[in-house]
Amino acid sequence: MTPVALHPPDAAARLGLDRIRARLDGHARTPYGRERLAALVPSSDAAAVGSALALAGEALDLIASGNPLPVRQTDDVRVVLKRLQPKNARVDGEDLRDVGRVLETLRLLHDGVHAVKGRAPGLWDLASRIVVLKALEDRIARTIDETGQVRDDASPHLRDLSRRLSGMQARLRETLLAALRQAQASGHATADMQPTIRGGRAVIPVRAEAKRKVQGFVHDVSSTGQTVYVEPTSVLDLNNEIRETEVARAHEIERLLAELSAHVRHHRGDLEDGLDALGRLDALASIGRLAAETDALVPEVAVGGPMRLVRARHPLLVLHVAQETAARDDGVAREVVPLDLELGGEAAGTLVITGPNAGGKSVAMKTVGLVTLMAACGLPVPAAPGTRIPLPTQVFVDVGDQQSIQDDLSTFTSHLVNVRRMLEDADDRSLCLLDEAGTGTDPSEGGALAEALLRRLTARGALVVATTHLGALKAFAHEHDGVANGSMAFSRDTLSPTYRFQAGIPGSSYAFEIARRVGIPGPVLDEAGRLAGEGKGRLEDLIATFEARTTEAEARLAEARAQQAEAERVRGDYEARLARLRADADARRAQALAQAEAILADANAAVENTVREIKEAQAETEATRAARARLDEARESVSRRQTNVQRRQKKRAPRASSDSSPAVLTVSGPITVGDQVRVEGAGVGEVLELDDREAVVAFGQLRSRVKTRRLTKVGGPAPQTVRVRAPAATRPSSALTASTRVDLRGVRVEDALHETQRFVDEAIAAGVRSVEILHGKGTGALRQAIHAQLAARPDVTTFEVAPWDQGGDGVTVVRF
Repeated sequence: MTPVALHPPDAAARLGLDRIRARLDGHARTPYGRERLAALVPSSDAAAVGSALALAGEALDLIASGNPLPVRQTDDVRVVLKRLQPKNARVDGEDLRDVGRVLETLRLLHDGVHAVKGRAPGLWDLASRIVVLKALEDRIARTIDETGQVRDDASPHLRDLSRRLSGMQARLRETLLAALRQAQASGHATADMQPTIRGGRAVIPVRAEAKRKVQGFVHDVSSTGQTVYVEPTSVLDLNNEIRETEVARAHEIERLLAELSAHVRHHRGDLEDGLDALGRLDALASIGRLAAETDALVPEVAVGGPMRLVRARHPLLVLHVAQETAARDDGVAREVVPLDLELGGEAAGTLVITGPNAGGKSVAMKTVGLVTLMAACGLPVPAAPGTRIPLPTQVFVDVGDQQSIQDDLSTFTSHLVNVRRMLEDADDRSLCLLDEAGTGTDPSEGGALAEALLRRLTARGALVVATTHLGALKAFAHEHDGVANGSMAFSRDTLSPTYRFQAGIPGSSYAFEIARRVGIPGPVLDEAGRLAGEGKGRLEDLIATFEARTTEAEARLAEARAQQAEAERVRGDYEARLARLRADADARRAQALAQAEAILADANAAVENTVREIKEAQAETEATRAARARLDEARESVSRRQTNVQRRQKKRAPRASSDSSPAVLTVSGPITVGDQVRVEGAGVGEVLELDDREAVVAFGQLRSRVKTRRLTKVGGPAPQTVRVRAPAATRPSSALTASTRVDLRGVRVEDALHETQRFVDEAIAAGVRSVEILHGKGTGALRQAIHAQLAARPDVTTFEVAPWDQGGDGVTVVRF
């Protein structure tokens, strides 16, 4: 990575980056992560910064989804690994306990990132480098307890030694107490004396003058000389046995620690790799927490080009306001006024910000500098989508009072030192920040120096933000290409800053207004106005008026945009309603046409029968032919109207709902006599006669002449069936005399099925194209039984529940 050169060396601290580092350090949970964060430096390498920001974005996304990186507090075990480097080196139980905790942390981190690797591939690439050493982790847990001591059951031999030692110590206490009670009964010891340990041996205290009266060995004498500590002969052998057992137990513990240390040494390389990954992931988790805390996002970064800040907020101000809000009793949150700003590209590369003191000029400038350095460090920034930050190779900062008694520098001299460095090194990948440019000396001379500096920095293509009160620089920014004015809005009504940035508008200092608010006498202000000059006063009034009008225009623009959005919403609502009304009208028109065609088809059948009878009687006349021509013409008219409706419906709803009509599959190949065909608006029938222009199609008992262009083949010849019918005299001779609706509500299922069978048979015999069965809604049992019966009939083409406005689930429409 190529670090960004900072001038002066403490430029990052002047902009607040050190406080951001401190906040990140507080979020870290491991020493490895803190070291990674401390090593963060701004870089001008777009590829490296982009990769770092992508990882930070993944960490932020995991936090937002409720699955943050599972990093736990851990101790630094690198010194333990270093001590274990020599062969046969051994560490104590507390060190091994810390290693075990690190192993557990690494395992949980590895498994946690693995579970979300699809959403965080970059983080998984880091976590996959962790070698999970579950066997070693379990072995340490079985050997070392939470206090860092070797467990009594760490090995079978140690468990046996510990049990024996515990039993012997119990017997020793009983024996010592018995010896002490005997000495007390004989007056050789006082009642308040208790057994104790001297020189690693269990003893009882007795009075010095009685030491020869108690059988045993004297091991110590009190500081007063009045008490001696005697090991009774009754516990001599038991003490020796206990001592031997303790030595054996200590040897076993040493063996276990040495063996466990050797295992850790064997995996030292895997552990060091895991600690490196842990440090990187802990640092990224800390960055993600800070980003979530400041409502930050990953900005676009690039080499060169314009800087674009969209609703950017000063990160430290965001943190301060959040802390202040948390401390308030009412919980009312203050809001940080966002900054929208563009430098370079189509906008000017140099920005001169003016306005009153404490109005936010320096905060705006420092926001530009701090978010740039944060992005260059791979940190998300508090801003909105669309934010773009060109990575600088150098950042020049002339902010704050840099007086130095030691170096004999005044404020103005220190300012000139920074200016000289800018003039020497700034280029088209430099960011230059100047606070209160031209101040510290005579205003006319200081303004001239600042203008000359800004001219040269602008010519070099550097991005420059300067704050000032000097009117000469406002005029320069207005007149010079590549330089633009900007200001911080100020309310003349309340005489208080709004902290809102205004691009392209110079700002007034409002010195007289603020002075009047704090109580400076009017005569003094009047005299100051005269001394300042009428021209300057008129300029300040002009700027103030311009600001007020701009604020009013922006308010009206915001109101107009809101009204436009509401109008768009209302228009969309009415367009949707109009589309529904049109579709409903087309549906009703199509339904009416279908009914008309059905009536026409019935009439056509009657005419065909009449014509056939006339032919049989050999009496066809001109009147018959004319009637038939009129019938064909009416049928064509209905067909054309129906086609127009269907065309409009397709335009408005290119993807018709699949449940709006029963689906019928088409079959390829030419249409021949006997084929099953679908006729537009009339259902499915069988071709009886066919020529180049027309076909005779049978719909049950109904015959109809249809133009061939209206036919779609859906199947070959239907299976031939033989149906025994009642004598013609007992059947209705026309569909016009057949019932098309039956009401079965309240009828038992068995009776209803019988009636349905009879009703459908009569309808088919009469040549009716469709009927309605009214069965009601109820539990749905009757509807299901009727549907099952209809599904088993080959002469039923389709059946479905009626539209909601024609009965819905309570009515079934059957088509033949």
